[in-house]
Amino acid sequence: MTGTSPLDGLRFAFGTLTVIPVRVTRWDRRAARDGMLCAPLAGLAVGVGAAGLGLVLLFLGAGAPLAAVASVAVPAALTRGLHLDGLADTADGLGSGKPAEDALRIMKQSDIGPFGVITLVLALLAQVAALAQAYDASWARGACAAAVSATCARLALTLAARTGVPAARPEGLGAAVAGVVPVRGAVIAAVAVTGAAAAAGAVLGPYDVIRTVLAVVLALVAAEALLRHCTRRFGGVTGDVFGGLAETAATTALVVLSLG
Repeated sequence: MTGTSPLDGLRFAFGTLTVIPVRVTRWDRRAARDGMLCAPLAGLAVGVGAAGLGLVLLFLGAGAPLAAVASVAVPAALTRGLHLDGLADTADGLGSGKPAEDALRIMKQSDIGPFGVITLVLALLAQVAALAQAYDASWARGACAAAVSATCARLALTLAARTGVPAARPEGLGAAVAGVVPVRGAVIAAVAVTGAAAAAGAVLGPYDVIRTVLAVVLALVAAEALLRHCTRRFGGVTGDVFGGLAETAATTALVVLSLG
C-alpha cells in the first residue's frame, strides 16, 4: 500500500468534518490518522467563516447579538448540524441511565429526547450569549472567539481519536477514526493549536494571551471529561460522541473567551 500524501489527510478532514466540497480519495486507517491530525485546520476554516459572517453583519450595522447568532449558525451549516445532533444524541444516551447497549440504541434513533433537547438549547444559548459578549467588547475579540472556539472543537476530535480510545460500535465514523492518532501526534497538535491561539490573543493584548490559552486548555479538559465518561458508559466512542465532544469544547472555549 502506498503512503498517503498531506492532501489525503486534508481531504479526509474537510470531507468528513465539513460540507466543503472535497473529494475524499482514500478511506483507510492511515488516511484517517492524517485526517484527524488535520482536523484543527478544518476547524480553523469553519471558524474563519463564522467570524467573517459575524463581522459583515457588524459592519452593516447589526448589533452584537445578531452577529453572534450568525457566527453560531455558520458551524452548524458547514457541518449540516451533525455535531449538534451528536451532542443531543449523546445527552439522550447518557441521560437514559440504561446499559451501554440500550443507550447506544437510543442514540441511533432519529428522534431527539428531552435530555437532548435541553442540552441542545442550553449549549446554543451559551454559545450565542458568549459570542455576543465578545463582539460587544470589540469586533476583533468576537472574531477571535469564533475562530478559536471552532478550532478547539476539532482539536478535541484529534485528541479523542488517539491510540487507546476504543470504538463503541464496529461500524460508523467512530469506528473509522477511533485509535488512529498516535498520542505523540495528538500532543503536538494540542501544543500547536494552543500556541496559535496565544499568538492570536497577543494581537488583542497581554491579558488576551492568557485568556485564549486558558480557553483552549479548559475546552480540552471539558471534552476529555466527557470522553472518559462516555467511554465508561458506552464502552468507547461513536460518531455522536465525537459531535458531543466538539460542541462541548466549542461552548467551553466561548464561555472562557467571553469573561473579563
